[in-house]
Amino acid sequence: MSSEESKNPNANVQQFFADQWAKALSAFPSVTADVSQKPGVQFDSSKLQALQQDYVQEAAKLWANGLTSPAASQDKRFGAAPWLSNPLAALTASSYLLNAKALTGMADAIQADEKTRQRVRFAVDQWVAAMSPSNYLALNPEAQQKAIETKGESLAKGIQNLLHDMEQGHVSMTDESLFEVGKNVATTEGAVVYENEIFQLIEYKPLTAKVHERPFLLVPPCINKYYILDLQPENSLIRYAVSQGHRTFVVSWRNPDESLGHLTWDDYIEEALIRAIKVVQEIGGTPQINALGFCVGGTMLSAALAVLSARNEHPVASATLLTTLVDFTDTGVLDVFIDESFVQMREAQMGQGGLLKGQELASTFSFLRPNDLVWNYVVGNYLKGETPPPFDLLYWNSDATNLPGPWYAWYLRNMYLENNMVQPGKLSVSGTPLDLGAIDIPVYIYGSREDHIVPITASYAATQVLPGNKRFVMGASGHIAGVINPPAKKKRSHWIREDGALPATHSEWLSGAQELAGSWWTDWSEWLQGHAGKLVPAPKRYGRATKYKAIEDAPGRYVQQKA
Repeated sequence: MSSEESKNPNANVQQFFADQWAKALSAFPSVTADVSQKPGVQFDSSKLQALQQDYVQEAAKLWANGLTSPAASQDKRFGAAPWLSNPLAALTASSYLLNAKALTGMADAIQADEKTRQRVRFAVDQWVAAMSPSNYLALNPEAQQKAIETKGESLAKGIQNLLHDMEQGHVSMTDESLFEVGKNVATTEGAVVYENEIFQLIEYKPLTAKVHERPFLLVPPCINKYYILDLQPENSLIRYAVSQGHRTFVVSWRNPDESLGHLTWDDYIEEALIRAIKVVQEIGGTPQINALGFCVGGTMLSAALAVLSARNEHPVASATLLTTLVDFTDTGVLDVFIDESFVQMREAQMGQGGLLKGQELASTFSFLRPNDLVWNYVVGNYLKGETPPPFDLLYWNSDATNLPGPWYAWYLRNMYLENNMVQPGKLSVSGTPLDLGAIDIPVYIYGSREDHIVPITASYAATQVLPGNKRFVMGASGHIAGVINPPAKKKRSHWIREDGALPATHSEWLSGAQELAGSWWTDWSEWLQGHAGKLVPAPKRYGRATKYKAIEDAPGRYVQQKA
């Protein structure tokens, strides 16, 4: 150390963070190269200058606070005592957060079209999440301390966990050994009353002496198992519907294997959606039923209703759409993956046959939230040798489902890439041109405020496409937690406009909406009862004696199939 440096201890710290800034700037092109596909990255110079000034100021604050940033103690990755009591670890965490903030700021300062900016930001977010010092044993004092305290047992257990997860093909998010479908998840009593090669139809045993005359059909997304709607008795939307006096049915999708790799979107609409609607009609002995679609289940339900309307058939009296994309103008973070070259690649791979493996799809969704759904478990499972706690939702999340390649390729092009379903007559399904404007029935539309898969603006966009009497409700939280929010829990909020107005944009709608405590389920239940018809004696048996008899007890075989 020179005499000048010894007189000015700030010089070393300033030089350290000057070097860090230079490294961040030089590393940035390598982080984004595959995304931008350009030899260099152009920045907005004014934003970059402001970023550098902010970086220097934050570094000065870090020095003034004894090389510990308040942000580090507030970040759950670095909040434990070993991080805070170890000066080197505290500095490592604080400088990482400072550099991460600079990198994400640089991503926002890129001069490019919006699609490229989103892709760069996504790539940087992935890189930043992966580079956290908490992810590495040599830099994680919490994992090191546990290894010392357990005399290496935590490391041995971590290796066992790693080998187990490598064998099963995915990172364990919960203790999967504690769950069994039909035993402690998907336990609402019922029976399979119809099946074909694509789906089983489950009817549930009534919980009330009388039921509404119009049966109720739930269509879950085919990219997941249906039992997200029936996890535990206390958070089951299916059981709730049954308890409200609805004769309830659900589509349980088959987990496709290679023998079903030829199935198309038309097959799913004609042989699953429309077939399920007609079977429920026949079993109920009614001219109309009520239906609900969740996520892509809602997209398929909308397509099926458009096909039926074009055929002058109107078997559905009302529809409920939960976190559903109908207008694909705003697809949120998933848009970073979608362009012509990507869709052409998928069409070449599987457009004429084959499977999209369930684990590939599950991994994609997990990396949309890498810190919460990937690295958190890497640290806990492998560095600390912990077994993640039991959590029914995460067990379901890990129970992956394959997709037929032709279905998936068609969906990518016509929905995510070209947004064709909102263009009247642009698409034909089973030889029938689609026009969503012909679906003139009451529709209950729900969106989750913090949904990263179906943005709230995208959920709301359905109100501007469908012509019937509509009710829009926004719930708190995300894609799943916002939907699975039973009233008894008294959690979260929902928003409703009492005047029923549906202006052009979600922001305009929200400006006149009222926040109400608790679940949206009760509002939806009151709405559905208004379309469910009179009360009649509950059926004594499943199905219909003359045609549809119970095949097996719920949850049936299809949901048991693994990807």
